[in-house]
Amino acid sequence: MPDHLTFGYLYDFRNPVPFRRPWTDVYAETLDMVAWTESLGFGGAWVAEHHCAEDGYLPSPLVALGAMAARTSRIIIGTAVALAPLYHPVRFAEDCAVLDILARGRLEMALAIGYRRRETEAYGVDFTKRGSRFDEFLQIVQPLWAGETVSFEGKHFSVSNARIVPSALNQRIPLFIGGFADKAMERIAKYADGYFGNEDSCAPYLRKLEAQGKDPASGRIRLTELFLTVAHDPDRAMDELAPYYHYVNNSYGEWANEDKAVGVEDGLKPMSLDEFKASGTLKILTPEAAIAKFRSLRERMPVEHIMMMMPAGMPVEIFRRQAQLFADEVLPAFA
Repeated sequence: MPDHLTFGYLYDFRNPVPFRRPWTDVYAETLDMVAWTESLGFGGAWVAEHHCAEDGYLPSPLVALGAMAARTSRIIIGTAVALAPLYHPVRFAEDCAVLDILARGRLEMALAIGYRRRETEAYGVDFTKRGSRFDEFLQIVQPLWAGETVSFEGKHFSVSNARIVPSALNQRIPLFIGGFADKAMERIAKYADGYFGNEDSCAPYLRKLEAQGKDPASGRIRLTELFLTVAHDPDRAMDELAPYYHYVNNSYGEWANEDKAVGVEDGLKPMSLDEFKASGTLKILTPEAAIAKFRSLRERMPVEHIMMMMPAGMPVEIFRRQAQLFADEVLPAFA
């Protein structure tokens, strides 16, 4: 069990049409929020990755992380998640090693295979082979981070005498893997330092660790709570916050339904704003209720970090109020 529980936010740098502003403003203000949340005591700042999105969902997470490294000094930064099948493993390992140096050892990466055929087709990658491509990717990247010289011959990658200089600062970069299917759980237990995902998939992950002869108590878990925030008056806050979270819900729901390859049956689904408000998807808790929820989680599993989000389109003044309240009244309970 980790000594304490930390919290952070996902930043997707999106600029939805209903809330559209100049792109330079969106990027500058997002980086400002990353630096500001660090000053409040949050422990993580994360970016995700998608492609061919009309709202500009961040397509280049490693570049954004470079900017975040330059604006921060303490907070852990990383992807949550990067789409591993879209990268060449040597290039990826090199870029991450440089990022880790820029961040002075604060880089931690979460990866997954992705679930949108449109994205893999844009990169010329076979959608049906992304899992096996990811497995080969991992066999190359992790030894490179450790400073080894790697030769590998597989179905997807052929690498001869590859070595990266400089290597990661500590000869490794902490690696978390996301996913929901049984095969994903096997991959996580075999290759990753820990699981990144939702609460329902934690038990299967811990069982896979045990099946591979590893101690489930050594499992590391980082959970997403993208649709959770705090307010003193949750009912009143719903009207102000719901439009931004509703946009996120519907965009993810539409993407999940394109190819039905997320790996969960009961995922996010598009709905009207009124339906969304009544659905229970958005959990606006009082600070006291949030503390109780997170304490309960820690009693049941080795969770070490909770990732919330700055929803697409949300004005910074609204986000500041949410993050400030969380920092003032929830973070101290887990310091």
